[in-house]
Amino acid sequence: MATRSASSARGERAGKKGLRTLGPRKIDFSDVPEASNGQLRAMRRVGRPPLGDRARQLIAIRLDPAVLARFRKEAKRRSVGYQTLINRVLADYVDRKVG
Repeated sequence: MATRSASSARGERAGKKGLRTLGPRKIDFSDVPEASNGQLRAMRRVGRPPLGDRARQLIAIRLDPAVLARFRKEAKRRSVGYQTLINRVLADYVDRKVG
């Protein structure tokens, strides 16, 4: 029997039930029509584009729930993303106070 990962709650449940995950399925794409140039131009790019000369760095940060709620509320009022608003506030603070 294959080794099960103890780090996955689902893996633990699946192991107890004796379930096995299915391997990759073969999908027949032969009947899917080619996309036109117009359709390709209209498609939305997946992922976030880099802003400025360098891409932003992904980090994890813990915020008080009340602080996060206020940022989200203000971001919605301004029609921007809350992470964008947090970045603007931090950048403004660094410019004025740090250096």
